[in-house]
Amino acid sequence: MLQLCYQQKYPEAGCDEAGRGCLAGAVFAAAVILPKNFKSELLNDSKKLNEKQRNELRTIIEQEAVAFAVAQVDEKQIDEINILNASLLAMHKALDQLQQPFGFIAVDGNRFKPYKEIPHRTIVQGDGKYMNIAAASILAKTYRDEYMLQLHEEFPLYHWNKNKGYATADHRTAMREHGQCKYHRKSFVLKEMQLGLW
Repeated sequence: MLQLCYQQKYPEAGCDEAGRGCLAGAVFAAAVILPKNFKSELLNDSKKLNEKQRNELRTIIEQEAVAFAVAQVDEKQIDEINILNASLLAMHKALDQLQQPFGFIAVDGNRFKPYKEIPHRTIVQGDGKYMNIAAASILAKTYRDEYMLQLHEEFPLYHWNKNKGYATADHRTAMREHGQCKYHRKSFVLKEMQLGLW
């Protein structure tokens, strides 16, 4: 079982994002504060769980968390400020929405911009070490998957119901055949072409 949080001196918000490496759609981020007595044998990095497990955990997290929030930054802003800054912005937006005070932020990965004057710690593979970060990864992933399913209804040619906007072979093939749509990240498409993946 994962550890609850990085430190226990202050109420801690765990943060993670989903969709950073996609060719289309918004990047999502979540922030979660778990109660001190929270326990879950199943909770882990969202990438290590199947869809059914993630959805079950999402319900548990939403019911039992002290506070949680999910935010997104769309593809247009991603192209304007780049994906790293967009991911960090989405995390800040999620933290803004938390309805309970917190005194520490634990962030998955190795990059973060200071949020107000609250101390933080970046933790590589933190979603596989701490439950509050893992919970954030579950919410970010499940909310983004739902969003991509909605976009799939509008543009089924790109198979976003299966690839969720990632650079899979079927997604790239559809882009070659049909071009880009309004939800594609134009800066990512250029990079893909430069790398010779087309």
